Amino acid sequence: ADGCFMLGLTYEIGQDVKQDSFKAVEFYTKACDGGSAGGCYGLGLKYANGTGVKQDSFKAVELYTKACDGGSAGGCYRLGIAYFNGKHIKQDRFKAVELYQKACDGGYADGCFMLGLTYEIGQDVKQDNFKAVELYTKACDGGSADGCYGLGIMHHDGEGVKQDYFKALELFTKACDGGVANACSFLGLMYSSGKGIKQNSQKALELYGKACDMKSELGCEYYAKLKKELGQ
Repeated sequence: ADGCFMLGLTYEIGQDVKQDSFKAVEFYTKACDGGSAGGCYGLGLKYANGTGVKQDSFKAVELYTKACDGGSAGGCYRLGIAYFNGKHIKQDRFKAVELYQKACDGGYADGCFMLGLTYEIGQDVKQDNFKAVELYTKACDGGSADGCYGLGIMHHDGEGVKQDYFKALELFTKACDGGVANACSFLGLMYSSGKGIKQNSQKALELYGKACDMKSELGCEYYAKLKKELGQ
């Protein structure tokens, strides 16, 4: 079954073969039916996005459940999101927290990020900034750009950790490079105000522009405002 999953993945990304979503679905189905958690997770994503198969969110949730039960951390994360939003499954935020924990323990970085966010805002768990910092750190170290952004905010505001603009700058840069629009906006603000780095309005403008290109309303707003101030 895992061989079928790997074959599906190969067709999915088009590695050494022509990219083919229909073929990927075929092999993921075979893998999932054969007991491969990765196969069920891959198939769930295909149903969620409607690539190579007719879009079906209920089917996706069903497959994420099967994947998570089989030990797929990614499956647990997606299932957690579904329970949190209450889409295509009855909303259960406590169940979502439990699934984020399972995903995080399984090494899925974004699961650690979502868990950290839950602790930061104190939603469905006791609010705990120290716990949030610990989870954001794990997420960021695991490759989650959102985790780096969350950790950057904590360092910037001195919540659950000693305030450190230099560290915040480093983390926002990592998150911005990873595609988190708001991190680019925050980075722009730091360059604009000279917090933790030499003041540089042009660099700030460039970062606001990047955030705006990523559809950040905040980035677009700051970009227009600074452009006007600079008389450009």
